[in-house]
Order: sequence, then C-alpha cells, then structure tokens
Amino acid sequence: MASRRVRMEDLAEQCGVSVATVSRVLSGKPGVRDDLRTAIRNTASAMGYAMSSSVAGQRAVLIASRDAMVDLARGQFTLHLIEGMRARATVLGMELDIRTATGPIDESFDAGDAAGFILLTPEGDAEIAAAAALDKPVVLVNADDPRMRLCSVSPCNRSAAAHATEYLINLGHKRILFLSKPGRRTIERRQEGWFDRMRAEGLEVGPDLLVEVDDWLPDLAAKAIKERLASGKRDFTAILAAGDSLAFGALIGLAEAGVDTPGEVSVMGFDGLPQCELQSPPLSAVEIPMQQIGALALDLLRDELSEFNFPPRRVELACRIVDRASVGPASPLP
Repeated sequence: MASRRVRMEDLAEQCGVSVATVSRVLSGKPGVRDDLRTAIRNTASAMGYAMSSSVAGQRAVLIASRDAMVDLARGQFTLHLIEGMRARATVLGMELDIRTATGPIDESFDAGDAAGFILLTPEGDAEIAAAAALDKPVVLVNADDPRMRLCSVSPCNRSAAAHATEYLINLGHKRILFLSKPGRRTIERRQEGWFDRMRAEGLEVGPDLLVEVDDWLPDLAAKAIKERLASGKRDFTAILAAGDSLAFGALIGLAEAGVDTPGEVSVMGFDGLPQCELQSPPLSAVEIPMQQIGALALDLLRDELSEFNFPPRRVELACRIVDRASVGPASPLP
C-alpha cells in the first residue's frame, strides 16, 4: 500500500506552528525567524514533503572527480551518494546532470545554463579554489573548503573515528592499529579522531601504531599487515581502518598470517558498504549515511539559489557503528 502524501498540516503539527507559517516558509515569503524557517525546511526534507520550489526546472551539474570515480570502481560509496542526489532532485523538481572530470576541474564547470554545481570528492585545494572562483554556486561533497567560501557536506569523520576507537577501547583494546591511505583531508580527520580518543584515554599512540599504504587496494592492505606482523611479536589487538577496502585487506592479511579475527585481533572498517556482510568474518564498520549526504547536497544548492543569501555552511553528518562479527573483546597479547 502506498504511503500517504505528506501535507502542510503534517509539517505544521510536527513543528508546532500554524499551517500559515509553514506555507510562508515553503513559498519563500518573509516574516518568519531564520531558525524556525530552517527547522521547517529540514522537517519537510526529512518527511519527504514534495515542495514546489523556485529551483524546480533548474539544472544542477554533479562533477565527479577522478578520485570519486576510483571510489566508484572499487566500492559503492559514490554510487550511493548519487542515488541520494537523484532522489532529492526528483523531489525538488530539478534536473541532475552527471559529469566525470577527465581533465582540469575548471574545464568541467563550463555548463551553459546550469544553475549550480556539486563537486564530489575534489582532489585538493586547487580544485576547491577553482570552484570558489566561479560566478555560480558550488557545493562540495565528501570534502570541505578550509576558507569557508563554499558550502559542503560530508560525514563527521573525526568524531566518527573517535567513536569507533572508543568502542574498541570499551572492549578492552589498548593497542589499536590505524590503517590508512593518506592524502585527503577527510582521511586526516579520521586519523585525528583515532589519535584524540587514544590520547584522551591515556593510551600509547606512537608511530608504530600507524600503518600507511599507497592505495586503497585490499591487496596492499593485506601485504602491509603481514609485513607488520613479520616485523616482530604482535603488539596490537585491534585494527581501525580508514576505509572498508583497507579493512577487507586487513582481514585477508590476518588470515594468511594465521591470526584469528576477532579472537586475537579485531577489525573495524569505515564506510559501511554492503560488501561488509560478505567478508569472513562479516566486517564491523562505521556506517556513513551516504544517500543522506547526497540528498543534503541538493538542499544546500537549493538554499544557495534562494533569495535568502545564506552564508556558506559546513555540514557534517553523524555516523553509526554496525557491529557484525569482526570485533570482539581484547585478548592478551602474546
């Protein structure tokens, strides 16, 4: 049975305001406090209210960077983000045009009658600066602008990594290896969250607990873990990976080295891709709300195109831990 269409009356009841106030907000009329206007719009978005909007009929261009396409080839992170954007574009009545950056990013911004752009996983600050120089609004996804010239939406990488680290610590783990592929600011924040939580708990967090690889390939992660184990007696009981693909490799490396997961070493991923359930053992992971991030990117672009002249905003969404079978209580070190 189809669900009932959300009405203005439903929004008014949920927000504790009159239908007239909801109508003023959704039609873009003045006379409503900014905080209340934001609350009503957010509620409408969360409840799936089909808003007639000044952006209806306008075209947004999603530009997927080369890094985003690498993500698409190796996992489903980019795919789920795009699904969220498509669904939200339908609700807003916008056209979503998807492009892949095959050369310098500024060449991809030539889109004629596009109302604005969404830049997915920019590869560095030079690309962000090129986007900020445009005369049309740009929203960053899975990144942020350190100078706050552009709106952005991403997972709250630092707090999510800290939460995952705390989760392992509460299971008795005191030596937690961080497995990473450096290069992106988002990944640096995950490392910072791990470091912050370890230090806050008074635990040792030296360079010997940081393992880095040159790419997101599971084979490289497996090799790095086996080399770390071969360098001496095992001195860690858990691995927190900066991405699921690295965690997949960690499981392989541990198994090939004869180390039981989670009996001897627990493994926690970071993304929450569907493939986690297919690992042996099924991978526990920080789950990123990928579709919601994609949908919110369209909402930020809509606000940028509105008459209210919102200042740039950096939005970070909370993540949750999905515990499967790769994490357990810490066992004594050999």
